[in-house]
Amino acid sequence: MRSLSEAQLTDLAAEIRAKLIDVTSINGGHLGPNLGVVELTMALHLVFDTPKDRFVFDTSHQGYVHKLLTGRNGGDFDKIRKSGGLSGFLARSESPHDAFGAGHAGTALSAALGMAAARDQLGTDEHVVAFCGDAAFTCGITMEALNNVASATKRLVIILNDNEWSIAKNVGAISKYLNELITNPLYNRLHHDFGTFLQKVPGGEQLLKIGKNAEKGWKSIMVPSSIFETYGVRYFGPIDGHDLPLLTHNLEFARDADEPVILHVVTKKGKGYRPAIEKPESFHGTSPFEIESGKSKTTKAIVPPNYQDVFGHALVRFAKADKTVVGITGAMPSGTGLIHLSNEVPKQFYDVGIAEEHAVLFAAGLATRGIKPVVAIYSTFLQRAFDQIIHDVCLQNLPVVFCMDRAGLSPNDGPTHHGLFDIAYSRCVPNAVAMQPKDEDELVDMMHTALQLKCPTFIRYPRGAGTGVEIKSEPRALKLGQAEVLREGDDLVIWALGPMIQDAFEISDRLKLEDGLSAGIVNARFIKPMDTELLRSHAKENRLIVTLEDGVLSGGFGSAVLETLSEDEITTPVHRIGWPDQFIDHGSDISALRASGGLSLEDMLSGIRKKLKTPSVAV
Repeated sequence: MRSLSEAQLTDLAAEIRAKLIDVTSINGGHLGPNLGVVELTMALHLVFDTPKDRFVFDTSHQGYVHKLLTGRNGGDFDKIRKSGGLSGFLARSESPHDAFGAGHAGTALSAALGMAAARDQLGTDEHVVAFCGDAAFTCGITMEALNNVASATKRLVIILNDNEWSIAKNVGAISKYLNELITNPLYNRLHHDFGTFLQKVPGGEQLLKIGKNAEKGWKSIMVPSSIFETYGVRYFGPIDGHDLPLLTHNLEFARDADEPVILHVVTKKGKGYRPAIEKPESFHGTSPFEIESGKSKTTKAIVPPNYQDVFGHALVRFAKADKTVVGITGAMPSGTGLIHLSNEVPKQFYDVGIAEEHAVLFAAGLATRGIKPVVAIYSTFLQRAFDQIIHDVCLQNLPVVFCMDRAGLSPNDGPTHHGLFDIAYSRCVPNAVAMQPKDEDELVDMMHTALQLKCPTFIRYPRGAGTGVEIKSEPRALKLGQAEVLREGDDLVIWALGPMIQDAFEISDRLKLEDGLSAGIVNARFIKPMDTELLRSHAKENRLIVTLEDGVLSGGFGSAVLETLSEDEITTPVHRIGWPDQFIDHGSDISALRASGGLSLEDMLSGIRKKLKTPSVAV
């Protein structure tokens, strides 16, 4: 790339954008963020030399261009986010050019600072670049890292990629502050070329000789100092993020600086593709689409409503009926379904930005005053607030409702986004109630129930379309800890959660047809407290208890069943079906991942038959 002329580099940028649009139109993916960083990523590779120099991408969803420029422009990129293709994020296992893997926001600056400190300890000379989006600075982790930069290293390059968006429009004081930096011409002029300015002022040349401290002092008198410089990081910007020669020049300066430097780069999310510019939220992470129109290829006419919209519409109903009900999300109003609350009852809606820890603590504060907060955060992202869940909500037994979308698999996104751990991390905390609905109607019932309880409540549900059942006009309260028998059985009983109930019916039907076995089915509903009375009864009357859950087996629902029976010294065998003790990769769809993880229908049947020691009978 360094051998290309400026005109050829411009052509290359256009080719990269065309490639991104072509591939994501087929596979889906993070199109908008990557279209916005084409020139910036090219400039990084022109100035620095990976893998010796280390790039740490925040969240790393904007790493597609980096992948294309580091030897991954082939069939594996064409299958990105699919089985056998590249990950949609960066992963250390995928390439030596990927210095740090990620999938959650706010991690880049801390990790990069650690690498820079390690370089200083080891006496090596590589450069470290933290590539952060503006939304990352709403994360507490990023601000904690910024507080430590000047004391931990003398050489670090920080890129602030400012496009005014995370997934939704950025919110809060940091976003407002960055916008003021961009739009204040006096600030830009003085901060960008302060030396030239002083040379024109009487006595200015003498001031320049005094040194940097005097320069910073005079800047703060003339204009408000950059918040970054108060942290001991030299600020430069704003810089046009699509001007490749200008980017290269500024990056060369930052590379050779003898102090930590932050370059404030302004980019256009979705640049080069009109639909992505017009609908940045839709094209942040998109499903397959028609290139010409930008319209989704997914047919929605016959698909039942998805769980997130069922949740969102139900919360609007509850909020309109009760002004103490509020919804809280972390930069994901559309993804969680809270966009409906934002549109219809905006005074009862809060978007706190990418700040899950704050979201949970904020909810705890609301709950102390009789407000009923509903915190809608993806299962995988709620992990980030585990301490607040224990220390601030559950310890004080505050009635906060956690609605966890994406519980189970998020196939194309992979291990950073699978919601496989929430059963284990919710059932181990005192005072908490945890449940999972079998369908959309039961989700609304569970929301209604949770808002009446005086304790922390977790409701988990999967990504995507529901089962298509009709939702009652009025929800009903569920009896705490009561399961639902869906099919009676004489030989074994399958206790299942959520979407795994559909698998339970298939297993039961196959066992009846092929093995002559009568398998009952229970909609467990409650993970905690469990219906122990019904469980004990089934264990005494059947040869086997089978548990089905879309989560890790370690500490999961099946473990709770084992613990309950063990405490009562009931020796009925329990066969647990769930995800093994390993991180699950990305894949084309749920079926492909289940097949690779031993959770296909045939695998589940085989495991049950082995436990029963009953061979299949040929029909």
